[in-house]
Parts: sequence; structure tokens; C-alpha cells
Amino acid sequence: MKAKVVDLTNKAAGDVELDETIFGLEVRKDILARAVNWQLAKRRAGTHKVKIRSEITQTTKKFVRQKGSGGARHGARSVNIFRGGGVVHGPQVRSHAHSLPKKVRKLALKTALSAKQAAGDLIIIKDLAHDSGKTKDLKAQLAGLKVDSALFIGGSDVDMNFSRAASNLIGIDVLPQQGANVYDILRRDKLVLSKDAVEALEARLK
Repeated sequence: MKAKVVDLTNKAAGDVELDETIFGLEVRKDILARAVNWQLAKRRAGTHKVKIRSEITQTTKKFVRQKGSGGARHGARSVNIFRGGGVVHGPQVRSHAHSLPKKVRKLALKTALSAKQAAGDLIIIKDLAHDSGKTKDLKAQLAGLKVDSALFIGGSDVDMNFSRAASNLIGIDVLPQQGANVYDILRRDKLVLSKDAVEALEARLK
């Protein structure tokens, strides 16, 4: 399929042929959901922690006699039924990461690209080169592109001036092509790919 190529000023800069096996797939929300859940699970710190009975600093002396008090038979203050006691079945430090087959991860990235293309939210740009490196100048150019929430994906190396200018803009993310991932693609309204990024992603996902 053919797609138009523009520059940062939104002027036509030719056409590019997109691989339909990467940019023309059926949008499967179940695959996208699995990939996003996998990514977010890997990000979780898993540092949540409660103290169990053995970690509570309390006296272990039997504080009430075994018989004659009319109450229950207790031997320690660290049990969970007392205030300050241990917590039963509470969260412990652990990893939340789980595995996802490589084929599913690959399909999810293809599906995310296809979803943006199908929704008309994919923009192909000639390159991400920027002369001044100033946020003010880039903001004016993005207004011409009608972009206020977008992920920009460049080639293997992102232009330093462009990256510097975009770093102060809310809603704008910049990644090299090797960092392209499902979550970042879906969390922004638009996906802007450079021609180098298109070639690299097609070579990576074939």
C-alpha cells in the first residue's frame, strides 16, 4: 500500500510503499491487550511488603494463663488477631513479570502499526532532522502537522536537535526504531515514522 510522505512543515515529500503484512493486518485487540499487560507487568517494581508473624518484634512470653481466665488460650502477641500483629497472606516482594511468546510479541507490534494505519493516525515523515533544536520552533512545525500527542520514531540514531527540542513538549515522545514498542505506540494519538524507521521496522518484522 502507498502512503504519502511529508516533511516537518507538512509539505509533500513523495510516497513510500508500506508492506501490507506489517501495516495492513486485522486489528486484534486481544493481542494488543496481552502485549500491553506483559510490558506493564515487567515495569512493576514488586517491592510491596508486609510483615508476617515471624518478623514482628513482640514478646513471646505467654501473656495470659492457660486456664481460668475465661478467655482464649494465647501464647504470643504477634498473631494476626491483635493490633500490631503480623499480616496473613499479605503481599511479599516478588517479580510480576511473565513470559509472552516471541511470535505473539512480534504480531502485537505489527498489529499496533496496522491499527494506527487503519485509523488514519499514521504519519510518514521524510526525516527527523531539526536545524535549531529549539522547542519553540518545533512546536510551531507540529502545529502545522496538527500533532499534539504523538510518538516519533526515527532511525537507529535520533537527531540530537530534534530530541532536545521535543523533550520539553508535553505529549510528544521520541524513540529510535529499535525502541518501538506496543505500549508507547498506543498511548499517543498519532504515530509519526521517519522513512528510515519504516525501512528498519519492515526489516525487523518480516
